Amino acid sequence: MTVSRRTGIVKDGRYLQHATGMDHPESPERLAAVYEMLDNPHMSWKYESIEPREATHEEIAYVHTLPYIREIAGTAGKDCVFLDSDTIAGPESYEIAKLAAGGLLNAIDAVMTGAVDNAFAFVRPPGHHAGAGNSEGFCIFNNVAIGAMHAMKKHGLKKILIVDWDLHHGNGTQKMFYSDRRVLYFSTHQYPYYPGTGSLMEIGEGQALGYTVNVPLRRGAVDATFVSVFRRILEPIANAFVPELILISAGYDIYYQDPLGGMRVTPEGFAAMARVLLNIADRCCRGRVVGVLEGGYHTVGLARSAKATLEEMFDETHWTDRKLDDLEKHADEENRPVIQAVMKGMQPYWKVF
Repeated sequence: MTVSRRTGIVKDGRYLQHATGMDHPESPERLAAVYEMLDNPHMSWKYESIEPREATHEEIAYVHTLPYIREIAGTAGKDCVFLDSDTIAGPESYEIAKLAAGGLLNAIDAVMTGAVDNAFAFVRPPGHHAGAGNSEGFCIFNNVAIGAMHAMKKHGLKKILIVDWDLHHGNGTQKMFYSDRRVLYFSTHQYPYYPGTGSLMEIGEGQALGYTVNVPLRRGAVDATFVSVFRRILEPIANAFVPELILISAGYDIYYQDPLGGMRVTPEGFAAMARVLLNIADRCCRGRVVGVLEGGYHTVGLARSAKATLEEMFDETHWTDRKLDDLEKHADEENRPVIQAVMKGMQPYWKVF
């Protein structure tokens, strides 16, 4: 196998210092498993390292309130501060949360300047549940939202696609861009499930109606179902939107053995989803795709699935259209009505169905 795309990777041992306490699902061991995979000699030569930096208060304030930023800053040096019922800050968490956001910003910069073709930020804490003034669901700062704003402010982009394939709906990200038609937010998630948002009725507001696309899937969705959703709903909408950058909130808790999830996605399924996004990016934005880690709590499955995603980003493996066609035939019947309902709901806003 050969690598034909330059992929940048953000990884740093400091991300392991975000302490969440014993038996917390969002543990340092998650990222340690991914880093072990990345450090394997068979893998380490295939990507280019991107050094992270801490995001500034000004950058974090693109999406978060100053009182909230000060609240998180106040946890520095303190043991086990419960920000909410699920989210814990340790002595280093404030600095590491800034480093997580800044790592993604550097990855975006590397892609936008052409230093690499695409990139993935393997960082923690995750971010897509965090709201403007609150933590939630293991998330402190909303990395992907800060990244989208950074791309618009620094690089002058006017159209950004955020694809969130995490098990849980990215309620924080959705709310931040709910009335902003510069950002198309697309989410697949288990529903009904935590955090309780992401219904078919949530489609944006004002001039951004139709720019939030939720696909609330029933428990048990398989590889073929996700690929069908991506090809039948996301791809035509994205082709009409013509994004200048694609950001992935890459949650690997839809993996079939994840302890928090009920989905049935394999590493091959993640590779197939990545291929659909790469195809969109090749058509619309010179292949510009940047992923950032969200959930994923089965450490072996997380590492295997991240590896499969990266191999597709390297173009080492390549899901052909024919192979995707064959896979899509096996989509589970229970979720077909959901797919049809989303397409019908989007018809007034996207003349592609």
